Amino acid sequence: MSANKILLVEDDQNFGDVLRSYLEMHEFDVTLATDGLEGLNAYKQGEFDLCIFDVMMPKMDGFSLAKEIREKDNEMPIIFLTAKTLKEDVLEGFKIGADDYISKPFNSEELLLRIQAVLKRSQKKADPQEDVKEFQIGSYNFNYPLRILTYSANGEEEKSKLSPKEAHLLRLFCINKNDVLSRSEALTKIWGEDNYFTARSMDVFVTKLRKYLKKDENIEIVNIHGNGFRLLITNESAEI
Repeated sequence: MSANKILLVEDDQNFGDVLRSYLEMHEFDVTLATDGLEGLNAYKQGEFDLCIFDVMMPKMDGFSLAKEIREKDNEMPIIFLTAKTLKEDVLEGFKIGADDYISKPFNSEELLLRIQAVLKRSQKKADPQEDVKEFQIGSYNFNYPLRILTYSANGEEEKSKLSPKEAHLLRLFCINKNDVLSRSEALTKIWGEDNYFTARSMDVFVTKLRKYLKKDENIEIVNIHGNGFRLLITNESAEI
């Protein structure tokens, strides 16, 4: 299997070289550009599986570069790197179509895990399962259009009617099963904005979903500190 190709655009040459070397150690094929225009030219000349863009760059910033690419390819996975932690910047990134957003300084292993999660999601998007409306979650069947969650095990059957937000959130968990669902992505897609109040609201909805799913001990929604949540299903027969 050929290595995944990454376009890394980072104006700090030393940091870019270190990050490229780290990713190459983990068997990625990395092309490094040091400003937005150079990055755009590299994108036009090559084929990539994922893009990593610094936000603040000379000649063309990361957001502008992402917009240029989105006009040509709406499916290209994009991760933003930034020294800024302003919610407005995070929201701007997700509105453009970012798949993830990580603030400097960051742990290299964390970036690696996020890259792997984004690549898995992008592969799922190309899969017909992205359009699946019904999911099997352990002992539960989830019908997304009807918003019906049905527990069925040991002769017992129990149906729950989910609210629209509960259903939307559970569907995101199902699509990203066993991968991290970033808090910012879920908040932007479901609530339309990422702030303190919507984040607290999301915590309430996650607690509700945990209660709905508590009858199956193989299912767990785990907090990933500083990032989001992960729907874990430990029973191998519970594949969606």
